[in-house]
Amino acid sequence: MATQHSRSAARLMMAPAVILLLGWMLVPLTMTLYFSFKKYLPLRGGDLGWVGFDNYIRFVTSSAFWPSVLATLTIVGSVLIITVVLGILLAMLLDQPMWGQGVVRILVIAPFFVMPTVSALVWKNMFMDPVNGLFAHLWKAFGLTPIEWLSQASLSSIVMIVSWQWLPFATLILLTAIQSLDSEQLEAAEMDGAPPLSRFGYITLPHLSRAITIVVLIQTIFLLSIFAEIFVTTQGSFGTKTLTYLIYQRVLESQNVGLGSAGGIYAVILANIMAVFLMRIVGKNLDA
Repeated sequence: MATQHSRSAARLMMAPAVILLLGWMLVPLTMTLYFSFKKYLPLRGGDLGWVGFDNYIRFVTSSAFWPSVLATLTIVGSVLIITVVLGILLAMLLDQPMWGQGVVRILVIAPFFVMPTVSALVWKNMFMDPVNGLFAHLWKAFGLTPIEWLSQASLSSIVMIVSWQWLPFATLILLTAIQSLDSEQLEAAEMDGAPPLSRFGYITLPHLSRAITIVVLIQTIFLLSIFAEIFVTTQGSFGTKTLTYLIYQRVLESQNVGLGSAGGIYAVILANIMAVFLMRIVGKNLDA
């Protein structure tokens, strides 16, 4: 049992890391909150004084705010559904004995290690190009007119690119959960005559519930800040402007740091709402 002295020594050794982590988080957040109440235009007069909640009102009442929130939630929700469903199917497939199983698993997981900008460029030029892309050649082979993906199906294209990046992560977590499933339960259900779908619905899926909630929680945190894929492909056009990209436009393109900072606070509020909602789901599953 740890003594009071050992606990104090542990806190003392952890203190530098905790202080550094708090500073890493709190300093940018404090500066964002500070600038959100000011009219700060770096290239057009600099600091023009306090404006109160004017930046917040202007940001939330702009015509681009609610469409950007809707685009953000659409991308996050669509990617989560695709990665969880396909992740379960891939994990079950990779759990089966096959020749070269280790190599196949590495190839499936490999896209997760590709930089977002690189994967977006690959999809944009090699797959979705309406003239020389792979999809264009497939469409022509069936006698169809190629689709201009980034303009005609822009939001679907972003979802496709991001899902390809995050599918390996979901597959890896779910595969680990499937491998921890007691095979005797499945064998007993099979001996009792339970069909495959019943075994999946009553044994495998409940066992994966915790892994699914972890996948949803972690992916949501990162997907709410999606930026590189949109910047490389559509640059926010054709309904793909997310809240993060809107903040970028306000800060760097419009050179309005105060307005962009207000948008950053809105993004923090949205992320916290999503985090609280998801943590409640995770807590219920962990307590089950």
